[in-house]
Amino acid sequence: MLHLYMKTIYKPIKFPRDGREHKHMIEWWYFNGHLKDKKGNRYSFMDCLFRVNVKKLDIPFASKAPFTNFYFAHSIVSDIRNKKTNRDIKDTVLVSKDSFKRPLLFVNYTDMVPVHGYGNSAIEETKLFNYRIKNDNLDLNLKTTKKPLLENGKGFTNVCGNKSFYYSLTNMDASGIITLGGKEIEVSGKAWMDHQWTNSASYSHDKWNWFSIQLDNNTEIVMTEFISGDKRDSWVDIMHPDGRQESLKDLKLEPSNVWQSKKTKEKYPLHWEIEIPEKKIKLSVNALIKNQEVHAGMAKYWEGPIEVTGTFNGIKVKGAGFMELVGQISSYGIYSFEELKNIIKKII
Repeated sequence: MLHLYMKTIYKPIKFPRDGREHKHMIEWWYFNGHLKDKKGNRYSFMDCLFRVNVKKLDIPFASKAPFTNFYFAHSIVSDIRNKKTNRDIKDTVLVSKDSFKRPLLFVNYTDMVPVHGYGNSAIEETKLFNYRIKNDNLDLNLKTTKKPLLENGKGFTNVCGNKSFYYSLTNMDASGIITLGGKEIEVSGKAWMDHQWTNSASYSHDKWNWFSIQLDNNTEIVMTEFISGDKRDSWVDIMHPDGRQESLKDLKLEPSNVWQSKKTKEKYPLHWEIEIPEKKIKLSVNALIKNQEVHAGMAKYWEGPIEVTGTFNGIKVKGAGFMELVGQISSYGIYSFEELKNIIKKII
């Protein structure tokens, strides 16, 4: 179990300060997107850097660690037509000395143990809300077209007692190169960015179903259903074409088309019927690739591209997005506490 050493107290989000690193227990910078090459072939990607403050974990030997923050990174690049997925899972990464030292976000990192040679990864905010993200499988430039969406209206959420700072860049133009099967492919498309930090820790029985959706009417929606024991909570945030934002609570989800992982035996619903009654939104969500499970040690979750059809206030819409399905694991669904403890032990 993770111990809560300090409360998460709300204070207004300010940029560029809050685009950088915080002192909270857990934090991540997350990107996803849908891409096409010059021939119209479709691809998707997810890239995420995680940070955990080991001094705030209830681990007896953590105080002896010669470092405060522990970093790891997960990345996925997928070929949608051929149903092929390339995962790049780094259980531990080493962050450069000059990371988080600039006015805008900058972090440079590599594998702690580079088995196949040194590989450089980076997240660089080239100007406010514009990024270059790079790892072994992608090198992309992302340019936002809208101001940040502040979840729950002020960038602070509270689901089942888990309080978190949270904002998103919901509509970003993406261009650059991805690498699949040793081949570099020039691509362009749309991307999404999340940044979240918290002092809360979820427990081994917590789970959530998360969706980021980009509709063809220039509207974006992000939503989460969070389940903790017998508690269930949800929220919805909408970014309208003119930049107006709405935060709602009423969300109905109906899952179906369950796929079971051969590796972990975990079951994931790959079709969802979504209803947001207050805005007369009804959406059908389908996974574009079945096997998008991420499995690293004791961590397991499903993360992948979706296609979306439905109606928005009675008008037909379609779009694309990403879905994240997490359950039966701890530390905000990324690592079990025992797994984190074992990894940190090895480093010390």
